[in-house]
Amino acid sequence: MFNLIMMKKKNLLVVAVVLMLGIVSCEEEEIVRDIIDFEELELDASGFWNGSDGSGGFTSGNAQFTTTYDFEWNSWSGFAYTDHTDISTPGYDNQYSSIAGSGADGSSQYAVYYYMGIKDTVHFDVPEKVTRISVSNTTNAYLAMLNGNPFSKKFGGETGNDPDWFKVILTGVNAEGDAVGSVEVFLADYRYDNNTLDYISNIWTNIDLSSLGFLKALVIEIASSDTGQYGINTPAYVCFDNLEGILISDGL
Repeated sequence: MFNLIMMKKKNLLVVAVVLMLGIVSCEEEEIVRDIIDFEELELDASGFWNGSDGSGGFTSGNAQFTTTYDFEWNSWSGFAYTDHTDISTPGYDNQYSSIAGSGADGSSQYAVYYYMGIKDTVHFDVPEKVTRISVSNTTNAYLAMLNGNPFSKKFGGETGNDPDWFKVILTGVNAEGDAVGSVEVFLADYRYDNNTLDYISNIWTNIDLSSLGFLKALVIEIASSDTGQYGINTPAYVCFDNLEGILISDGL
């Protein structure tokens, strides 16, 4: 009788362990992490893609990035991707370079976003909690803010006291289509009373958007203190890289 009871206890223990392992295994299978670094996207000899093929955008990882191309003017807006590294040439001809000189963490490729006054949107195939997205200034925007150009002012003005700023606004949209919150990232800020604190960012900045929850879309907008009758005077570009997130909740 004792042996029979012990055998039953052992069998119950084995069943319990198997069930626990099964639960852990299921939980692990439910955790899906998304990493978008744009490295898998093909580039020709130009080193950039801007939608001139008329496709309307591109896909990387769990996300779709929209691009609008104007064939009459050979111009684009929305998202492009690139491997350019020029940190010294000002102007429109250098619109595909990050001022950091590479992608985030020294990578080769990254995305460039050009804002034409209409908010563009990153669409997630599966709702995603974004735990990291890296942003940086383009060389074009950085040098325009640092030195000014015929179309936009030098940030801070002649005295350095003008309270100029340049930012990207990221707004999360849930699966029901509702905006759930926004995060503002200042890539230049001259609003400090102490001018030594004023800055124009020349590095990649990592942003955590997980507080917005699971998103079906991410709406992108750029704003600047240097704005006139026809919109933003500052070159309205920003670079994106290393968009990382969780597709199904792991309890975070």
